[in-house]
Amino acid sequence: MITSDPPELKHAPVYRYNRFFRPMFEKACKAEMETFAMMREPISWLGSWYKYRQRPFLDGKQSSTANISFDYFVLAYMKGDKPPFANVGSQAKFLEPRPNGTKVDHLFKYEDTASWVGFLENRFQRSLAFERLNVSAGGPPKLSPKVEERLRQKLP
Repeated sequence: MITSDPPELKHAPVYRYNRFFRPMFEKACKAEMETFAMMREPISWLGSWYKYRQRPFLDGKQSSTANISFDYFVLAYMKGDKPPFANVGSQAKFLEPRPNGTKVDHLFKYEDTASWVGFLENRFQRSLAFERLNVSAGGPPKLSPKVEERLRQKLP
């Protein structure tokens, strides 16, 4: 099953899986599903948000990063009260187990493609190929060493 829209279900954290998908699978399949997640390295993850929020459809909106540096974006993200352009949630919250025991059973680094593809190929007993979609133009944004050090302390 592929869920491509709405984004709230496409990128479903454990709490949304628990609320929407788990009950459906229990009813329709009479089975408890194993969960699988990939999580990005924090700089890569924030870089993706930064670039996404530079797209023209956000020009003039408070969530746009069009006229700010990546360092400024990351520093704003680390604040307690984040401005709208840096309010992108938390990867840790995505993975937070639920009181009923629903949790991520298999967690992989997004950047370690060989591991998660190997896991899926083993489960499905077949070779799989994945196309890279939704890739922003240009390379990843760069952080200054000082801001990178602060971020790594905040998100070890």
